[in-house]
Amino acid sequence: MSNRHDIIEQNTGLLIALIILVVAVGGLVEIVPLYFQRSTTAPVAGLKPLPALQLAGRDVYIREGCNNCHSQMIRPFRAETERYGHYSVAGEFVYDHPFLWGSKRTGPDLQRVGGKYPDLWHYKHLIDPRSTSQASIMPPYAFLSERRFDAQKMPAVMRVMRRLGVPYSEDEIQAAPKAAAAQAQAIAAGLEQAGEKVAADSEIIALIAYLQRLGIENKK
Repeated sequence: MSNRHDIIEQNTGLLIALIILVVAVGGLVEIVPLYFQRSTTAPVAGLKPLPALQLAGRDVYIREGCNNCHSQMIRPFRAETERYGHYSVAGEFVYDHPFLWGSKRTGPDLQRVGGKYPDLWHYKHLIDPRSTSQASIMPPYAFLSERRFDAQKMPAVMRVMRRLGVPYSEDEIQAAPKAAAAQAQAIAAGLEQAGEKVAADSEIIALIAYLQRLGIENKK
């Protein structure tokens, strides 16, 4: 008696079609329910969209490939939470486009690094990683202190993010260049008081602003 499986196994086109169907159904069953769970679609309490300077810093972070070595996703295991802090939850990332979760950890997870170190530490670490972490294999990013970000471009960036679902108001968008400049000046002034003079519109300032924001809404 012929095995019915032979019909499928001997027909390449039919086999491929059925494999695609099974994978599609399985994927839909796993993914679609997540869109209807409030815990995965609603922001955590206190979560706000990144202001202009931090958004510019995030662009630098992505451009330089920081997420290739640093994850932003703390798993709910004791070994992770004791080292990095409270585990990550979906509601922390609803305004992130793209997500920067990751699983590669050449360097430590950065999801809770916001506020962990002062701005001066981040500045020195980016200029010369070995000055703050002797065993670090991270390359230096001193060139970021020479590169400039254009605050005038941020309204256009924020409008794109708004189209992706980030709730920026028109007032926030219009005020973005001045707000970014003011925050950058404050960070630069703090560094100067600590003995490090750096231009307020340098990319290293924007990156520091972004790092200091990471995970502060759900530290616990």
